[in-house]
Formats: sequence, C-alpha cells, structure tokens
Amino acid sequence: MTVNLASLFKFGIFQKMLVAMLLVALVPLSIIWYIDYRSTITQTAAAVDQQLASVSDKLTAQVNDWVSMHLRALNQNAALADMKSMDAKRQNPILRTMTGEYPWSYLAFSTGPDGMNIGRSDDKPLVDYSDRIYYKQVMDGKPMGQQVVISKTNNKPALILSAPISSTDAASGVKKVNGVLAMGMSITDISERITNLRIGTSGYAFLLDESGKVVAHQKQQYADTSADFSKHPAFAGRPAEGKQQFVYDEAGKKIIAIVQITQPGWALITQQDYDEAYAPIEESKSRALLLLGATLVVVTMFAYLMSRGLTGPIRNLTRIAEDLSRGGVVMKINEVNRNDEIGALAAAIDRMGVSIRLAMDRLKAKT
Repeated sequence: MTVNLASLFKFGIFQKMLVAMLLVALVPLSIIWYIDYRSTITQTAAAVDQQLASVSDKLTAQVNDWVSMHLRALNQNAALADMKSMDAKRQNPILRTMTGEYPWSYLAFSTGPDGMNIGRSDDKPLVDYSDRIYYKQVMDGKPMGQQVVISKTNNKPALILSAPISSTDAASGVKKVNGVLAMGMSITDISERITNLRIGTSGYAFLLDESGKVVAHQKQQYADTSADFSKHPAFAGRPAEGKQQFVYDEAGKKIIAIVQITQPGWALITQQDYDEAYAPIEESKSRALLLLGATLVVVTMFAYLMSRGLTGPIRNLTRIAEDLSRGGVVMKINEVNRNDEIGALAAAIDRMGVSIRLAMDRLKAKT
C-alpha cells in the first residue's frame, strides 16, 4: 500500500485561511507583548537602581554626618589653649569632659609629635602610639586620621578618630603640628543604622574601612572580628569616589549592588539578590506568556470555526459541481440562500444544473 504524502500534507484553502487568521491575530499581539516586556525590563531596572541608590545615599549621609560630628568635636577641643599647651595636667580635664560629653566614646587621649602619649581620659599608663595609622595620617598632613580597631575594653569594633593639635608661629605665620588629639568610640550607633536596614527579603548593607576590614555587617561575626573583605568583588572594584553599580556572584547567587565611598574613605555596599530585585520582570513575563497562550487557544478555535464556516460550503459546492459534471442530478443547493459571494456561486451552479437538465431533456426528446 502506497501513501500519497502530498495528500497528507495538502495545504488547501482551509489551512491557508486558518494560518492567515492566526497570523493576523497573533503577530500584532506578540509585538505588543514584546514592547510591554521590554518596557517592564526598563522600568524595573530603573526602580532597582533608584531603590539601591536611595538607600546608599541615605546611609552614606548618615555615616558622613556621624564622622563629621565627631571630627568637629575633636577640632574644637584641639583648638583650646589648654590642649595646645601639650601639658598633661591641663589636657586631662578636657579629655575627661570629652568622654563624659559623648557617652559612646570610651577614651580620649593626646600624643606629642613623636607619638608618645601625653594626656589620657582614663588615667591609665601612657602608651607609645607612634605605630598607629591614625597618628601617622595626621602627622603626614591629613586633616583627619581614622582607624577601625577591635576595642580592648569590650572586644567590639571601635573607631579611633584623630585631629592635629596645631599652633601658628606669630612671626612667620607657619602652621605647625605639635601633636595629635584622638578619641576612641563605639560604632554601635552607626552600625545599627546600617545593619537594621533591609531591602526586600535578601537585601542589606555593610560598611568596610579603607583596607577592606568590616566596620558594620548584618552578620555579627564579621563585625566582631573585623573580617577582611578586601577581596570582595564590590570592594576590589570600588570607585575612587562617588558610587558605582556592580553585578557579581556570591555563594552561587547573582547579586546586584551599589558601592559608595563615604567621607572617611570607607566603602558602603548596598546589595540585593538579583533574582529578587528583578522578580517583577519574571512575573510579568509569566503573565504575558500565559495570556499569549490563552489567546492562542481562543484565536485558534475561533479561526478554526471561521475557516470551516467558510470552506465547508465551498467544499459542498465543489462536490455538487463534480456530481453535475458526471451527469448527476442535484435536487437542492442549500447555499443559494446565502447573501454573499458563496451564495452567488451556489446560485450560478444551480442555474448551471438547470441548464444541464434542460439540455439533457432536449437530447432525450430528439432520440
């Protein structure tokens, strides 16, 4: 038994009409869906950027204000005559007042230009601070020195801020650094502002110092040990100033983050899981595909019924015409009652059938 492949895959008027109707319905719908999908991507990306940037700006401003407040306090006290005296008996009352005025500060002290401790707020033995980063920064001419350390008092991260104790030569007008005023303070206040913040369910922020050591992090073990995040992709690629967006992998997850440099040179990193941040895009895509699939089913059924409604009468008239060509007699053609082109065709075939019958009757009469 041979199979005629052409008959199996015959592309007749029914198939053509069905395909045409599907294309007419689905192509515009697909274009509209694609435009809407691209628009959703753009809007979601803008919303994610805006949210992360807004949180980053807010926290950066808080860190900057917090550091600026303490730096002003240092500069104001460093400018006092008793502090400039570089005499421990005159400095110590000021240092005690500083720790009393700022409850989160646990130590205020001064050093000479050689780094040797002069005055202290706690009356403990004097210490040589010449190897401390915050001392070296001020002596190198910076207006502020800073270093995040693990406090020996409570084993918690603490910040040491320092400022120069300067005097100006009356004759030459040259400014000279006579020593360093420093204050050690708990960073619990600013740390809580950062670690208590949440962005969605996966988003959070953390703060790293200039060397990449953790200042504040939602995972307390990182903060308590001042963990080294210097190889963290966001810190490694941080800008010299301002802020920058990064996308990177962390523990098998794709992360989107904004890194912003604070006034002390620290890196504030605000991040969120990429999948959560861009979940609206996937939701929009799923809804659109569901709608497109439902539309495809409805349009296909409608197109099928319409195509059959149009091609069925044509096939019937074709069959009638074939019967007439073989000499058959057709008593009634239902399609003649239609008020369209198919009705006109049916009427023409009906007249042709009448003509054929009359011609055959005349032939029979002659014979």
